[in-house]
This record gives sequence, structure tokens and C-alpha cells, in this order.
Amino acid sequence: MTTSADASPAAPRARSADGTAPPVLDVVIPVYNEEKDLAQCVDRLHRYLRESLPYPFRITVADNASTDETLAIANRLAVERDEVEVVHLDEKGRGRALKAVWSASDARVLAYMDVDLSTDLAALLPLIAPLISGHSDLAIGSRLARGARVVRGPKRELISRCYNLILRGTLAAKFSDAQCGFKAIRADVARRLLPLVEDTGWFFDTELLVLAQRAGLRTHEVPVDWVDDPNSSVHIVSTATADLKGVARMIRAFARGTLPISEIRAQLGRAPIGVSTPGVPPRLATQLVRFAAIGVGSTLAYLVLFLLLRLGVGAQVANLISLLLTAVANTAANRRFTFGVRGTAGAGRHQFEGLIVFGLGLALTSGSLALLHSAAEPGRLAELVVLVLANLTATVLRFLLFRNWVFRKNR
Repeated sequence: MTTSADASPAAPRARSADGTAPPVLDVVIPVYNEEKDLAQCVDRLHRYLRESLPYPFRITVADNASTDETLAIANRLAVERDEVEVVHLDEKGRGRALKAVWSASDARVLAYMDVDLSTDLAALLPLIAPLISGHSDLAIGSRLARGARVVRGPKRELISRCYNLILRGTLAAKFSDAQCGFKAIRADVARRLLPLVEDTGWFFDTELLVLAQRAGLRTHEVPVDWVDDPNSSVHIVSTATADLKGVARMIRAFARGTLPISEIRAQLGRAPIGVSTPGVPPRLATQLVRFAAIGVGSTLAYLVLFLLLRLGVGAQVANLISLLLTAVANTAANRRFTFGVRGTAGAGRHQFEGLIVFGLGLALTSGSLALLHSAAEPGRLAELVVLVLANLTATVLRFLLFRNWVFRKNR
């Protein structure tokens, strides 16, 4: 069966189209121009569910305004298999597709997975079992949890870990992997949370998980076997940019108290888990202000030292000495004023780990200088501009590592 949907939620169906009882599980596959992979994905998933799942199920192909033969292939699959349905949307957006289909589904448990089936399907039953039993409210596949086995390139691995580190540092996220395309949610929980989710793209997952955590819901994590799809159409830079904008939007919303998290918590009858208030993470705003002030002072001191040392030594040596001296002072200042660590206990370890963070900053700044000098002999102004940009990047990384590693309490 093929239906069309817009972004507005529809009322859940009481029974399936043929009058039978609704399925226990509805697995949504969002697709956009996936004519090459769709039939293989649905065949494999359908066979696995028929052989392994002891409950009625549905596979819903959510077509995001495809311009190739994806919709025609999906319609053919729906004709051939009773458990397959198709929903067509006139606009793109993974979040838009999931919100539309999940809002209208009559299943008890709602799931989704990427069409490339990068995640081993053996993790599907462990994913949905806690939701069917009522033990958990959401479930996510995690490529970063202990026990996961992942095959992917170093660039995607680094980006994934940095993104989840940012979520921990800014939104106090407790889940380990926000963007793995393998998730499930109880339908009653989805009906409460989906109206609050604004994003229609790739940040949809993160926004849903953060809202669930703030509402005190229990998220179950399943370590997965995951193999990267080298032909993935996801644009890393634009996706990362949109995700960072989503993080900033959520921070503003929590700070202003515009999200009715307390009402959702009251409706679902649960106490908060991991986050005590609906505002920003405890002391985060104060820490950011103090860290920024110390960072400005450190950067000015660094630039002055660099210019003075540059009169007698090369750029790399001047950069190394300047960065080392200011890093030691920066760690000590942040230890005392930003993160409130007093006394000498652990000071040596903090400085040692601060030097590791310094090493990352050195790699960024030295690498930037090396790239600059590889093309031509730049002037002092060009060196300073490159170093300022590199130091800004290193500063963001330093704050996240300081907050979530070096000075983290109860390590």
C-alpha cells in the first residue's frame, strides 16, 4: 500500500488496512534515490523478520521525494509482500520522514534503519526487546559502546567521536552514539516527544535523544557490528554544520526554558535520569565564561611570546616554546578558576594530561604552519592569522577535553 504524508503528525491507526490487528514492530527505511539498494535491503530485512521475529511486523519504506526509480521499486515491493508499505513525501529530510511515519503508525514499537544495512541485523532483537517488555523507552545501536565491532575509515571515526564528545560537553548527553542509523522507540513515548522535535534532517536523532534524557526516559544501548558504506551519499561537512547549529539551538531552548520537559516528565510519570534540571548542564555557562576569559589571556600571551621569540628563532621553535609555556599556565588557571579544583592533590596528573591536550593543540598549530609554509614563504601577518584560527579550533577541543576528561569528577 502506498500513501502520501506531509510533515504534520497524523492520528495513529487503530487497525491495519486489511482489518487485522496492528503489528508489534514497524521498521521504517527512509530513502532518497536508492534504486540500487532498496530491493536488496527490503528482501534481506523481510527475510530476517519472517524467520526471527515472533511478532507481527511491518516494513515501511519512506520515500523522501526521490527523483529516480526508488518509488516505483518500493511500490512493487509493497505489492509482492503483505508486510511492506510505502509512504511518499514531497520533501527531503530523514527526520521529516521518520516524524511523519512514526506519528501515524499503529505499531507498539517503532524503529528505523539505514537502507545500506551497515548495522548487522542480529542486533535488532536486542534493540527492541527492552521496549516490548516495557523496561526501556528508547533503544539505540551504538558503534562506540564496549563490545561494538566497527569497520570504517579514520576520518569518519574521528568525526563521530568528536561529535559525541561535543554533545557530552554542551548538552550533558549520557548516550554514547547519537548518529548510528539503528534506533527504536515505544509508540506511546514517540507520541509525546515527536511534537517537540524541530529538526527535519540528520540532527533529528540527537534532538530526540536529548529530549528523552531530559524527560527522564530510559535509553537502552546495544553494541553493534557496523561496516561503513563507502558509497554513502551523506555529505559530511554540511551534515556536521547542521548538527552544530542544532546543538546551539537546543542550548538556547534549554537556557530560556521554552521546552515543556517537566510536563512531558509528568505525563510519562518518570523521574529524571542523569540530569537534575531542565536548564543547561550544571555550571556549564559559568565554566564557558571563565574558560573563554582565560583563553583570551592565554592567546594574547602566546602571540606576544611568539613574536618575541620569532626575532631569534624559527617559526616552529617559537610556536613550540610559546605554546608550552602558555599551556602550563592555562591548565593551572582553568584548574583553579574554571573547574574549581583546589589543593595539590592530583595537580601533577592534571598537568600531565594537560600536556597531552597541549600536544593536540601543537599538532593543530604546527600542522597549520607547515601547510602555510609548504606553498610559499608567508609574511608575519599570514602566520598570525593562521595561528589564531588554529588556536581557536584547539581551544574548543581543549575545553571539551578539560571538562570531560582532565577535570571530570568521579572519573
